[in-house]
Parts: sequence; structure tokens; C-alpha cells
Amino acid sequence: MTTTATITSETRFPSGVKIVKPSPAYAHILSPEALEFLATLQRKFNATRKALMLKRQERQRELDQGRLPDFMPETASIRDDPTWCGAPPAPGLLDRRVEITGPVDRKMVINALNSGASTYMADFEDSSSPTWENMINGQVNLYDAVRGTVSFDSGSKHYALRKDQPVATLLVRPRGWHMEEKHILVDGEPLSASLFDFGVYFFHNAQELMLRGSGPYFYLPKMESHLEARLWNDVFVAAQELVGISRGTIRGTVLIETILAAFEMEEIIYELREHSAGLNCGRWDYIFSFIKRFRERPDFVLPDREKVTMTVPFMDAYVRLLIKTCHKRGVHAMGGMAAQIPIKDDPEANQAAMDKVYEDKLREVKAGHDGTWVCHPALIKIAMDIFNEHMSGPNQMDVMRDDVHVTAKDLLAIPDGQITEHGIRDNIRVGLQYMESWLRGVGCVPIKHLMEDAATAEISRSQLWQWAHHRAKTDKGVVITPQLTLAMLNEETANIQKELGAEKYAKSKYDKAKQAFATNVTGEKYDEFLTTLLYDDII
Repeated sequence: MTTTATITSETRFPSGVKIVKPSPAYAHILSPEALEFLATLQRKFNATRKALMLKRQERQRELDQGRLPDFMPETASIRDDPTWCGAPPAPGLLDRRVEITGPVDRKMVINALNSGASTYMADFEDSSSPTWENMINGQVNLYDAVRGTVSFDSGSKHYALRKDQPVATLLVRPRGWHMEEKHILVDGEPLSASLFDFGVYFFHNAQELMLRGSGPYFYLPKMESHLEARLWNDVFVAAQELVGISRGTIRGTVLIETILAAFEMEEIIYELREHSAGLNCGRWDYIFSFIKRFRERPDFVLPDREKVTMTVPFMDAYVRLLIKTCHKRGVHAMGGMAAQIPIKDDPEANQAAMDKVYEDKLREVKAGHDGTWVCHPALIKIAMDIFNEHMSGPNQMDVMRDDVHVTAKDLLAIPDGQITEHGIRDNIRVGLQYMESWLRGVGCVPIKHLMEDAATAEISRSQLWQWAHHRAKTDKGVVITPQLTLAMLNEETANIQKELGAEKYAKSKYDKAKQAFATNVTGEKYDEFLTTLLYDDII
């Protein structure tokens, strides 16, 4: 284990840098040199980041006024140019057929690296609640993991990296451009959470990873335009120059998890091309973005979440376009998450859940994906066997999908399906349970045998808002009003209280979660992200 030090209000930091909440931390993680590196990135790039967040607001106003997205005529020359391509796969990223994802707590880091998956995406974003302790300890855990020294004792079991087989290649997902790390101020302003997560990991581990035959690899979330990808590329270039390593050492896989980014896939790869490791179908956030961006339009109301599968027209079009785009430019096209987890006490239900995983992964490999995501080690063998059977090489970049011709209309096609009382109550339950857990500092939550993270909670509250805002009707003809959603919220909270018992409920965060959730399910006030709505409550 590494040695610890205490950061106090008397600790000297670089000029203009302040730790808002003095707390015990690892001195080597928040060293003066690391903080100076972060401050340099912040001063160079934060103004651009904030300007791009304002552009998101401008784009939302255009959508609210009826303008629909389309492929950009001003970047047609990039899409039409056949001569450029992304970077070739970096060491450890040639074969990514099964990737496991999860938060950055110490036990998870060890188990994921030992899991037998091709890669592990260590997630500071949707499956982590961004308490200061979670973010700092996550960096410590990855620091030790990179050096092979990470271990953990639960009291009854010792966890450490296996020596008898290679561990998964490590990728890191920082928080999105919209988030801030309010525990560190640079020149009086909160540090960009993206720059914090990226910068700390990169500063401490890039050269060590290279010495070990790997490199600093990242997943980049929540982007809505190629200009946001350009910002990441500029950050990568500057970071590599600051520590003295070659351009192109960093690799970033972009999650296409917003509807607007779907219209700029090729441009996003182009902006990152010397650092690009491909694109990923971030399916749950994509559905959330679809609802959020078109929330003012009654013709874009979606049915129950469970009806919005990967085979509905707009999701299928998004998948096919992503695969074609990636392979046209010589980079990986990664599939989405299987959220199922084993059901230990019900063999029949467990088999049904595993069958869904099988069908999902079979669909992905046959479509031409180069790999897929799972959230639980028990799913790795299912996914691995399917990809081994149907993908003979390390990837499927030779599958060009010349048969695919996706239009703007295809990407915006609304699926058929009904809204049910079950769907309303399910959204309330998922939203409440996830938000309560997040407020306690836990960002990855098993609910009804699915591993839920922030993205699925975002779908839940956005659908409730959309249905109430447009007074949608259920399959029974009931009009969904603000009064109805609030009444059901009260009922479901009371049911949870009864299930937990008074003592456990009193110790929970359900009252706070209900209070926050109620502000976003009546079709009136709408926050861009739950994570920003709740962030101040956990700091």
C-alpha cells in the first residue's frame, strides 16, 4: 500500500490553486506537480469548455423552436474525403471483443482487471457518485493498479491482481464536459471535472503505462458535437507536450450517447483521428438524450422504456451508421451494455435474463461490432463465446457495411408502443432508488436484476417529465398529469418505506431523493442532468 499524508488548510499549493475541503488524501496524488499540471490545463481550456456548454443551450433553443438536426453541409468535405483514417489500434487495444465496465472502488478495480475481459473501463462517470472520497480514492486505486500493487482485504478474503494470466487492458472514463470538480478551485473557479479525472490519471500513469507496454487510454462521454471532440484532442496534444511523450500516445474512444453526436460521428473521428480508438454505442444515454433534446415536441413522445429496444428503427439506424462510419475510417465500432446481472435464487428467471444477453450480443457481432460491454463478470463468458464463434479475427474492421444508407429521417424515427401504468411506476422506482443510492455515494445500483447507473435514472425522470408535459395517455386512456405523477411518487415512496421499515427508511436518503425527483417529473422544471442537480447535496 502507498503511504498517506494529510492535506490541510496550511498545505502549500501552486499559485491560484485551492483545495476547498481540506481532507486526508494521498500526497502523491495531489502533489504540487500534479496540481500545477491540472491548473495549466484548466487555464488553457476551461474558457472553451464553458463556451461549448453555452452552445448546447443555443442548440436546445433551436430544437425547441422546431429545427430538427441533420448532417452538417459545412462538414460534407470531411465525410466525402476517402483519404483520411483514424489511428491504428494501440498496444492492448487490437482485440476488444469483451469489455467490462464499472466504478473505481478498490475491489471492483481488482475484480474487473482479473475478470478475463479484454479490457476494463474504469468509470469515474455514470457508475460513480462523484463524492470527493470516491474520486480521490479511485485515482489512488488506478495508480496502484497500473503498477500491479493494488490489493484489498475484506476481512474474510484477500484480493490482488492475478499473476497467472494477463489482466484486462485499462481504459478510464472521466466525467463529461458539463461537470465541475468543486473541491478544487483554480483562480477562484471550480476545476473542470473532465480535466481533473483525465489529468490526474494521465499525469501519474502515462509513462508507467508505456513502460509496461500499454498506454493512457480513455472513454470520452456525453459529447454533442465535433467541436467538443476537438477540445478533447487539444487537451490530449497539450498534455502529451507537457509531460514529454509523443503525440498519438493517448487514445480515446468516444461514446456516441447523444442524438446530436449521431449526426457528427465522422467529424468526431476526424477531430480525434491521431488519438481515435473508435466509437461506442452508449445506448442508455442515447435514449435519454433523444427524450431530452426533443422534450418540447409532442410528436417525439416515446413509449415505456422497456419498449425502446435496440431493434426499434431509430436505435437500429444509429447502430448501423456507427459501424459503417467506424470501419470506413479504420477504427473500432464498440457495442453497448448488457445490464443484466445473475439472478441467484430463481434459475428460470436467470436463464431468461442470460438468454437476453445472448440475443443482444449475437445481434451486435452479426451487425459488425468489434466488441461489446458487460457489467458483470458472469456475463463475460456468454459474450466471449459468441464473439469467438462469429468473429474469427481480433476485430471486424473489414466489415464495411456498404449496404447501409442511414438518413436523418431514419435517426429520428419514433417507435411504436404504449405507455402503461407499470411503465410510469417503474420509472418512478428506478429514479427514486438510484437517486437515493447516488446521494449515499454509490453510483452503480442493482435494481430488479438490472445494473442501473445514472443513464437509466435519466431516462426514467425524462420520460416522466415528457409524459406529464404533453399530457400523454396510457394504454387505458388515463391522461398523465403532474398530479398523477406526484401522486404515484408519493405512493411508491410509501411502498419503499413499508418495505424497508421505519428504522432503515429513516437512515436512508429517500426523502431527499423524492424531494429532488419531484421537481423534474411534472412536465415543468427540467434540469439538464440529475448529476448536476444533486451534486451540491453530496459535497
